[in-house]
Amino acid sequence: MTSKKHSPDSEWWRGGVIYQIYPRSFADSNGDGVGDIPGIIERLPYVASLGVDAIWISPFFKSPMKDFGYDVSDYCDVDPLFGDLAAFDKLVARAHELGLKVMIDQVLSHCSDQHAWFKESRQSRDNPKADWFVWADPQPDGTPPNNWLSVFGGSAWQWESRRKQYFLHNFLASQPDLNFHNPAVQDAMLASIRFWLERGVDGFRFDACNFHFHDRKLRANPPAAARDSKTVSADNPYGLQSHKYDKTQPENLAFLQRVRVLLDQYGAASVGEVGDDDSLKTMAQYTSGGDKLHMAYSFNLLTPDGSAGYIRRQVEELEQRLKKTGRKMGAEGWGCWSIGNHDVQRVLTRWRKEAEPADDLRRAKLLLAMSASLKGSLCIYQGEELALTEADIPFEQLQDPYGIAFWPEFKGRDGCRTPMPWQAKARHGGFSTGKPWLPLPKEHLARAADQQENDAASPLNFYRRFLSWRSRQAVLKVGDIDFVKADEPLLVFTRTHGKETWLCAFNLGAAAVELKLPKALRSARPFEGHGLEGGRIDEQGRLHLAGYGGLFARV
Repeated sequence: MTSKKHSPDSEWWRGGVIYQIYPRSFADSNGDGVGDIPGIIERLPYVASLGVDAIWISPFFKSPMKDFGYDVSDYCDVDPLFGDLAAFDKLVARAHELGLKVMIDQVLSHCSDQHAWFKESRQSRDNPKADWFVWADPQPDGTPPNNWLSVFGGSAWQWESRRKQYFLHNFLASQPDLNFHNPAVQDAMLASIRFWLERGVDGFRFDACNFHFHDRKLRANPPAAARDSKTVSADNPYGLQSHKYDKTQPENLAFLQRVRVLLDQYGAASVGEVGDDDSLKTMAQYTSGGDKLHMAYSFNLLTPDGSAGYIRRQVEELEQRLKKTGRKMGAEGWGCWSIGNHDVQRVLTRWRKEAEPADDLRRAKLLLAMSASLKGSLCIYQGEELALTEADIPFEQLQDPYGIAFWPEFKGRDGCRTPMPWQAKARHGGFSTGKPWLPLPKEHLARAADQQENDAASPLNFYRRFLSWRSRQAVLKVGDIDFVKADEPLLVFTRTHGKETWLCAFNLGAAAVELKLPKALRSARPFEGHGLEGGRIDEQGRLHLAGYGGLFARV
């Protein structure tokens, strides 16, 4: 083994910007209607032009695609749908040539029922893999072992007639949960991580990273004191339980420490996805101490509530949790913010206020500036730089099993997974020469990348200007954050690094607003270079922001 040496930018992730690529929908090179690795390689210069630090590629491993790659049947190979290992090696090399780090999605908590491990495990109770998954006897009346629910609907337990036992699946029944209480399972997962580290990846996004362990006693979950509306939609009964025993178990901390030891050998970074009843508390636990995850994000800003007050509460609470937990563990942790990804409705639709004009192009710029100015790192989902909105996919064209199960109240995740529109006038938007796996909405073609390329005022070019400017501002990347009292729809805070303090102000509403600034901030001097418009401070120290306007000023 040849370990990477820690380079001067080994903490690039702290305040870094990560661009998520959903490979099925990014770029198709062979005309089969599904995006692939060669397609990603072709478009990497575009991604690099945005000024991001890294790409995060959603799963491309061998899979029967019941959950579109999040059901892995071989952790150490590429699914032929996307290419092969040689193509992946070329992707890593090309990304590095362009100055991009490469992070890949690791789905450790569960695999596919087509994985060789599960095929063996389900055969009997005494085979070599018998204890690699979570098996349990039925209750005397034949019902499942307890009341645990699947995120995707129904019981989290599936009957297996060969073993005459139930197996646990926190997601689809075709996604059995691995038994992390078995040391051999942990070792196998660490080996799969090492496999990709040896191929040159710079880090990992760990899917459902608080689901690794379950309660050994299989105790039933109690009712939730308040319905969880962040992790799941309001119509999903999963939110009615307090998930005390089916995830976020204390044993996970020791496993994450083992992961960190391995990552540190290669100078690699990690970001964990946390979906929990108290996600902010778990994020603090999993990142504090400097010996587990480097950073973590949750669904807390992936909800329908995009109000200034709500955003402020999430950031402030995480800061409090990080400081409190950091004092106990010896080092403060680090958050990562995401306002859009492959699991939720696109942010421009999700946070649109019905009573206000859409003004998607202006809002897209503001939301980037706002989210990239919060303390923490940032994940950007493909298409956000084009101001894409949620696509309306009719039921007969749905692919997502989650949406099919909960239709019509919840339409699933297909609406945010439609193909990238590269060329407005090309067949299928330049995504593919064949029929795409999901339809490409006509309204997206008007916002295709080629349409925005030469428009200096486009969201695409704003992303480029703003992220290039931000990359040079240490105060925005690592500075402390303190919020200023302001009514809706204003989000106002300061960022401080060393002797430098900035005022950051954003109007999340369509109407112009004013705010009398605190005395200490009234002499703040606005500056340019970031490209954000619509803000000024008058001689009396009043802040003026146009609709969806913002301002940066040096205090």
